[in-house]
Amino acid sequence: MRIPKTARLRSLTDIPAINAEKCLAKTWFDQQSIRQPGRNVYEHSVIVGSIARELILRFPPALRNTLFLPGSALVAACHDVGKLSPTFYLRLHIALNLPVTSLEHALLTALGLSPHPDQIRNVESRWSGHPGISALTIMAITGDKQLSTIVGQHHGCRATGLSGNAHGEIFGGVVWQQERQRLVQSLQRIFGDVWPENLSSGQRLLLAGLTSVADWIGSGPKFDDPTVDWREPLVAALEDAGQNPPQFVPDLEFGDLFHNASGEPYHPDEAQTLLHATVTGPGIYVLEAPMGMGKTEAALYAAYKMLTAGEARGVYFALPTQLTSDKIHQRFGAYLESILAADSPHRQALLLHGKAYLHQEMGEEGKPGGSWFTSGKRGLLAPFAVGTLDQALLAAMNVKHGFVRAFGLAGKVVILDEIHSYDAYTGVIVQRLVDILRELRCTVIILSATLTQSRRESLLNSGPGGHNTQAYPLISAQAYGKPDVESLPLTPPPSKRVALAFSQTDAAIEEALCRAELGQQILWIENTVNDAQNLYARLAARCADMGLECGLLHSRFTSCDRNQNESRWVSLYGKEGWAERVDKGRVLIGTQVLEQSIDIDADFLIARFAPTDMLMQRLGRLWRHAQTPRPVGARCEAWLLAPECFPAQTDPYRTFASSAWVYAPYLLCRALEVWRERDVVAIPTDIRPMLEATYADRSEEGTMKQWKDELLNGKKMRSGSRLGVNALQQLARLTLSSDAQTLPESKAQTRYSEQDDRAFLLLQAVECDKHAKVTRVQLLNGDWLAIPWQRKQLNEPEWRELALRLENQRVSLRSFKFPQKDESDRLWKQGLEHLFYAGNPALEELPEVMVAIVEASGDLRGVDGAFRTTAYRYNYRSDRGLGITKKEC
Repeated sequence: MRIPKTARLRSLTDIPAINAEKCLAKTWFDQQSIRQPGRNVYEHSVIVGSIARELILRFPPALRNTLFLPGSALVAACHDVGKLSPTFYLRLHIALNLPVTSLEHALLTALGLSPHPDQIRNVESRWSGHPGISALTIMAITGDKQLSTIVGQHHGCRATGLSGNAHGEIFGGVVWQQERQRLVQSLQRIFGDVWPENLSSGQRLLLAGLTSVADWIGSGPKFDDPTVDWREPLVAALEDAGQNPPQFVPDLEFGDLFHNASGEPYHPDEAQTLLHATVTGPGIYVLEAPMGMGKTEAALYAAYKMLTAGEARGVYFALPTQLTSDKIHQRFGAYLESILAADSPHRQALLLHGKAYLHQEMGEEGKPGGSWFTSGKRGLLAPFAVGTLDQALLAAMNVKHGFVRAFGLAGKVVILDEIHSYDAYTGVIVQRLVDILRELRCTVIILSATLTQSRRESLLNSGPGGHNTQAYPLISAQAYGKPDVESLPLTPPPSKRVALAFSQTDAAIEEALCRAELGQQILWIENTVNDAQNLYARLAARCADMGLECGLLHSRFTSCDRNQNESRWVSLYGKEGWAERVDKGRVLIGTQVLEQSIDIDADFLIARFAPTDMLMQRLGRLWRHAQTPRPVGARCEAWLLAPECFPAQTDPYRTFASSAWVYAPYLLCRALEVWRERDVVAIPTDIRPMLEATYADRSEEGTMKQWKDELLNGKKMRSGSRLGVNALQQLARLTLSSDAQTLPESKAQTRYSEQDDRAFLLLQAVECDKHAKVTRVQLLNGDWLAIPWQRKQLNEPEWRELALRLENQRVSLRSFKFPQKDESDRLWKQGLEHLFYAGNPALEELPEVMVAIVEASGDLRGVDGAFRTTAYRYNYRSDRGLGITKKEC
């Protein structure tokens, strides 16, 4: 170990070590907010080991015996043996303001330290603090690098800066290492002598997660007071952490789980019945079926079977977007009401995505500003949750506490919906996630309407199958322990014939207005927010003059406005809006947020051209339900805004315009070849052949070879570069590597091409009262909030309310369109720093957010005037969202 210059050591041989029963593991604050001595290292270790053992026992036996090797609880118990060290002992002794006796003075002198906690903490940071000493100690005792790494990362990151060995003088030398060895021997007598061996990568993640979660619960307030027998609150602490198994209603049929608004039971179709029969144990199951065929119900019906059979311990339903997560969350709640016993806990599923922060605090790092309780980390520990795929992807990435997410997913039914919709970067992470879920004995149910055969084979880790693999719809099943994939064709539903026409924007606008005037509900999907906003600007006034409604949905609204807009328009275009939809015609304009996993039904579709799988998803929003009331004369038809093939292949960046920066020109050109040959598409009959025709690998010549090379290898430009598939996949692999630097979640990208990593906090006015130390801000609805500069001036409910209201004023944008930082930075030290991000304490760094003042015109400016050094103008309206336009030169 490299010794700091300020810590020239003399031998500690003649200074006695503190044993585990006398060395404190933590401190706590009593009701008078006075810091008190807490549990000692020995007792805390036994508490955490006992909690780990109880957590293991809460897994169903079939999963428990497969996932956890003997000695797992012992590893968790040993996580804090590194606290038995001179530096940690001194730091807590000083924090408690205890007298410096001859022992402490001798230790400080030998270590070359002053009695100042910050200096000691800085020295400890050289080896990652006590987790680093724990890692070295377990390495010295077991010789197992895997176990050493697990105990060394129980605070979320791999211990770094380690060199030398556990006998190093800075760690107390031989005498302190002997005490750590005695502590481990004591723990072995309690939890068993056997150490886990030959852990798979999934088991390493699982054991690391078990260790951290057990430490978190064991550090909770129920164990603070060392005068209270720790055994008494053990069960209550586990229940408070949500670790009490749910109880299920047995022997339910499909109709008991799913019924219409009148309470009449639905009857399962072939796909739902066959998937239920096929899912007989943990494995990978892929259901490919067209949009609107009840894939969600099929997956949940199979999940119920696994839960009641003791083959699964919960469900996580992962979807592509926040909007789709919100919609499924509503349906999932009704499902839980059906399957859970009346006295069962967990009757509500958590909603997990970037805006669904958890409002519960537990454990030593659960305070605002700490790093433990983000929605995903805590949420995935709950038996039932619905959220975005991103929350699960972090379990596969090298991010802080990613292994806690893996522990949360272990042994569950994990439903991955719309899995086709991810690019080359995210696809690599998805593949790794599925591989990890396989090792964690999860029942993985993959749902897709537009999955290519090669993608399916990759997810299943299988080679090309037989003739049934070309069928559509199709169930593919790979139960763990069975080498072969079973392919089960389904009877295709009657094909929906969609008439196709190709058009340009101006003609499509007139057609949309004409059909809306006849009472039709028009859906228009663009590929970029800017294009959608520009179209809305052209259509909104004309619609109003004609007595029609016009709406806009995309990702650049504040949470408040987006939720309001989505609630209204998704309802109008869904089953809930059948009575109202006949009143007048409407035009709904949107982006990819309207593309999948939401039950909306349009009479006429206009779509900007996109790759085949995206277009199929968009067609799935057209004439979705036979019972939907439609105006006389309406016909199932879609207009595609697309160029001719030859000019597109010659210069795709000109002909496809902004779409060529969203989707690779090569894929657009390949898709255009397929779609230009048709004037009718039959769904689902044409889904499989059109997908394979678009994505099948082939050699190219001429300009198409150029676009294929660009797809694979990227494109260099004056303004930067566009990464190709090869580079994107390599970047994704780096995020998975355990040898790379562990990233905070705020820096981890699960979707490279969709990352909106900066934001405006939109306000109407800001006033800072330096005398009262209060910042007053006016929200967009006119309300004023008073924000004290210090966190302690707010009680918990007040802090939560203010934080959530601020979060609802945030709108995201790409970093390259972000202004240069201005004087609003000072506002972070004047109240915003402890409030922003609505109680989400995951961020180790201040968020990249700038306060923007929205003037009466809708234009945005900085707190002290115009934004500095930006090439863009910004405008915000509740119906249009954040508009970004380039300044004229």
